[in-house]
Amino acid sequence: MIQRGMRDKLDKYLNSSKDFEVEMIVSGTAVYDYCCFGVDGAGKLSDDRYMVFYNQPLSPNNEIKYIASNNGAKFIINLSKLASCINKLVFTVSIDGTGTMGDISSHKIAFRQGRDTSIEMTLGGKDFHSEKAIISVEVYKKDVWRFAAVASGFNGGLGDLLRAYGGEEAPAAKPISGSPVAPKTAKATPTSAAVAPPVKISLKKGERVSLAKNDGTPIIIENGWTAQGKDYDLKALVRYRNGALIYIGAANKDEALQTPEGAVKHGGDIKHPGELEHISISWHQDITSVAVSSYSALENGAGSFHEYGVFMRIKNGKQTIEISAANASADRRSYTLCFGEIIYGSEPNSFEVSALEMYSRPSSENRIGYTGSKVVMDIGPAGQTK
Repeated sequence: MIQRGMRDKLDKYLNSSKDFEVEMIVSGTAVYDYCCFGVDGAGKLSDDRYMVFYNQPLSPNNEIKYIASNNGAKFIINLSKLASCINKLVFTVSIDGTGTMGDISSHKIAFRQGRDTSIEMTLGGKDFHSEKAIISVEVYKKDVWRFAAVASGFNGGLGDLLRAYGGEEAPAAKPISGSPVAPKTAKATPTSAAVAPPVKISLKKGERVSLAKNDGTPIIIENGWTAQGKDYDLKALVRYRNGALIYIGAANKDEALQTPEGAVKHGGDIKHPGELEHISISWHQDITSVAVSSYSALENGAGSFHEYGVFMRIKNGKQTIEISAANASADRRSYTLCFGEIIYGSEPNSFEVSALEMYSRPSSENRIGYTGSKVVMDIGPAGQTK
């Protein structure tokens, strides 16, 4: 067990020429984001490809890999592959929304190689004050690879932390007129005229936001969860301007993998742990909306979507929108959750996202449907055996 402020040679604890893992976990009531970024000899984040987090999980040569874990994140590191311009890896935690690090129950950092934990540090809220972003630990090269248990941060949050390394925080995307204001939960990259900074928005039920216009690249919908050993089926119900409906999915015999014109495509059924089902969506003049839902496979057993940490992620270039299963009191026997709708605008490549967070009746196997322009639960056909 190491202490805050400690510095030492990395090879005293593990073999720095081989893969090792850095795991970071925070227990608390806020939303915590984890990041590892590489800085150059001048201490600057000069290459945004070396900012590795949920929305950019791999560095250029796969020497840094991000893997989400329960209440935290793991980074798989191979220093032998690291570009010569990178002299330091900085591992950070930032709070997405309200709260401070002084409010947390605990923050654990562990270095592992194989099954062995080589370096470990545990901190609590008493070790912090009003920080909204902290540097947990650094791995740096000074003749040999070393580590420093920093565990200190910035009251101003991620923006202040990034500015200390020559980067800047991205502004949150603007909500559409008359809709609730989306939380400012922007990610950051270094200032660059050639690279647009990534933006993350977390939507709550009843909120709506416009997606930034893209160049025609498909929007990607992902269905994710934090519980181990579970399996969820991602589904879409496509509504056309003439009133026609098509179910898109890979779990039922009466579902199509894509719409006739190819604007909405399912990536196929996924059953392997750690992989996510996805649907790609492109703008088409004949489509008016796509309602997206997640079905809890029967083998999951009873358990709320909130309990299993289920969420929907919408990727639109550098823009990412997440809708979580926030209702902790939802019935544990609800097997379908409609996260929301992708609403097509009248102009090419214009979309809005509306967070619905609607749950099916207990034990219902009926899918979602439309009554006019309104999404309604349990009125669609019953699910069929795979």
